[in-house]
Amino acid sequence: MRKIYNVWLVVLFFVVSGLVIAGTINVPANYPTIQQAINASVSGDTVLVAPGTYYENINFRGKNIVVTSWYALNQNTMYIDSTIINGSQPTYPDTASCVLIVSGENENAVLQGFTLTGGKGTVWKDEHNGLSYREGGGILTALSSPVIRNNVIKNNDASNDTGVSSCGGGGIRSGDGNPKILNNIIMYNRGRYGGGIVLNYTGAVVKNNVVYRNSGGEDFGGAGIWVNSNGPAPKVAENNTVVENSSVLDGGGFYVVSTSITLRNNIVWGNTAPVDPQITFASALLSVSYCDIQGGWSGTGNINVNPAFADTSHYLAQGSPCIDAGDPNASYYDPEDGTNPGFALHPSRGILRNDIGAYGGPGALPAPYVDLHLNDPYPPS
Repeated sequence: MRKIYNVWLVVLFFVVSGLVIAGTINVPANYPTIQQAINASVSGDTVLVAPGTYYENINFRGKNIVVTSWYALNQNTMYIDSTIINGSQPTYPDTASCVLIVSGENENAVLQGFTLTGGKGTVWKDEHNGLSYREGGGILTALSSPVIRNNVIKNNDASNDTGVSSCGGGGIRSGDGNPKILNNIIMYNRGRYGGGIVLNYTGAVVKNNVVYRNSGGEDFGGAGIWVNSNGPAPKVAENNTVVENSSVLDGGGFYVVSTSITLRNNIVWGNTAPVDPQITFASALLSVSYCDIQGGWSGTGNINVNPAFADTSHYLAQGSPCIDAGDPNASYYDPEDGTNPGFALHPSRGILRNDIGAYGGPGALPAPYVDLHLNDPYPPS
């Protein structure tokens, strides 16, 4: 009997300890800055950030925590627009990314529900060639596998090549990990390679993102999504809208070299570059299916038709050729509208078959309201 009593005491200790440890830290109610809250947290905690503008360059410091705006409470996208991490006033100019996740964090490290802007990248020694680069204007991840979801990542700039070999990943740079990049709007970022996203020696899951009007590519090409070399897991880019990105060299939309990647249910349209404006690849294996690619691409289900966007969030217009044109397998179905069985839930359209683009597939979610031409540094002509 005493042994049973002691066992229950041990169980109770761990339950109570878990409740104490896995807590919520509120910013600014408990700590005035996001970084102070992260410093006080332990893995399993949530740092919950109230609306406001935070002039910070935060670092997860190896903690598997959730750092989120109030979007986590009710999925109100207004909190994404009104909770801003502005990286334009760094303590150290060589550490000027809005967010660093560089200390072995895993998939329990989550960054969610922010607008990230003003980041200038971090000087980082490449793990493979020993040279220094300025990377990750908005977010830099290295040797880590975080989840980056439901953010607006805009007007970040990794293009200052003073004292470094080059600069890239204006929006996000991920290296040597297996990140999940989900349901973000990544726009107006600059990098001398990979203005929007850099995936360097990574695995990756990149789904339901709008990658729009990122630019650069002066050194190694690539303005939208730049992909180099194999990592610890496969790379999948699925149900993304990659549009109007502009590269000085090859690959306005996707630039893929020395690796393999699966592209499925993506819109790749209106990107510009002197060579291969939509997709360029070298020493790479691409599996491309059910994509709408300007100029066409061989592969099952691929189309070459103007996608017909409804508005600046790149929702599909009624009658768009991308509605119900994605992979027909049930595992790729759009979410179902519970009030109208058999039909897709907004922002997906049509029946349940996958819609090509960022608002199709099982992970489709409404976008935050952003006027994609408001304060656009590269306005359409």
